[in-house]
Amino acid sequence: MANRTDPAAKSIRGTNPQNLVEKILRSKIYQNTYWKEQCFGLTAETLVDKAMELEYIGGTYGGNRKPTPFMCLVMKMLQIQPEKEIVIEFIKNEDYKYVRILGAFYLRLTGSDIDVYRYLEPLYNDYRKLRRKLADGQFSLTHVDEVIDELLTKDYSCDIALPRIKKRWTLESIGSLEPRRSALEEDFEEEEEKEENDQPVDGIEDGAYEKDYYRGRSPIRERDRDRRRDSHRHRDRDYDRDGDYDRERGRGRDRDRDRDRERERERERDRDRYRLREEKEYGREREGRERERRDRERDRGRRRSHSRSRSRSRDRKERGGDYRKRHARSSVSPGNREEPKKKKEKKEDGTDHPDPEIAEANKLRAALGLKPLRV
Repeated sequence: MANRTDPAAKSIRGTNPQNLVEKILRSKIYQNTYWKEQCFGLTAETLVDKAMELEYIGGTYGGNRKPTPFMCLVMKMLQIQPEKEIVIEFIKNEDYKYVRILGAFYLRLTGSDIDVYRYLEPLYNDYRKLRRKLADGQFSLTHVDEVIDELLTKDYSCDIALPRIKKRWTLESIGSLEPRRSALEEDFEEEEEKEENDQPVDGIEDGAYEKDYYRGRSPIRERDRDRRRDSHRHRDRDYDRDGDYDRERGRGRDRDRDRDRERERERERDRDRYRLREEKEYGREREGRERERRDRERDRGRRRSHSRSRSRSRDRKERGGDYRKRHARSSVSPGNREEPKKKKEKKEDGTDHPDPEIAEANKLRAALGLKPLRV
């Protein structure tokens, strides 16, 4: 019940007033201790006392994005929806600057375009200092006119998206607003009058006439004054256009930032695809190398087995040859054994003596049937 909008509250811009604050920020405000303890049961009359105790403005701060008391009071005003006269009194309050900013912020969220320009533009003449709490918890110095300019020209303020409003020159063109009158215009006119009064004049009648002519509202001076007034108007319009240009440039920067993020995502996807492709190719190469290694080991094993079989067959052959030789020697007949003896006997005739003369002599003696010489 403490977080519900007042049943008598009217819808603003076609929705619940509390929906003007984003859901995430709303939930953080509902869970905040200041909201539960200080904002419970506040009414439009008692809200002023809490607004007078404000010491700074701001949206959220810290690592968990804790809302400020200023934001909690803005949420409370959206919940109870005070009357327009009370909000205008907040804005016209000159004693408490934070009460004025609170009313201006609420009117910027809920008021019409004409009311926003009508009640907020006079605050450009307020140059008092304000403290703003930044997102990191630190404080910065600003001024009332800077905050009003932010409310009229920016899309975001205090972490809240501001509703869109029409341009001032559009409202001037349809006659809903009068041309803006600068607070310095009266000072310019006073300076001009002082300069006119300080001009030297002659005592003759023509000089007096010329003096009266220039002091009066001459067509040339009226035209110059109108030209200066138009220049002020054009300057205000240029200021609005500059604000539009800044917003468009900010949107362009956001688009460029989004485009860069998308490009970075595409690069990351390409890197992931390339990495997966490399991993697959590396897996295939590793499988191929493993297959080749297994084939080489298989071939090597076959060659080893083949060489072993060959060596065994060679050993068998050698053993078989030796066995046959031994068997052949053992199976030689007695008749065959006499042949070496005969050869020995042939060799005993002395014809194979190393001395050729003795060998020749032995040959003759063998032919004669004599015994060989034993020398």
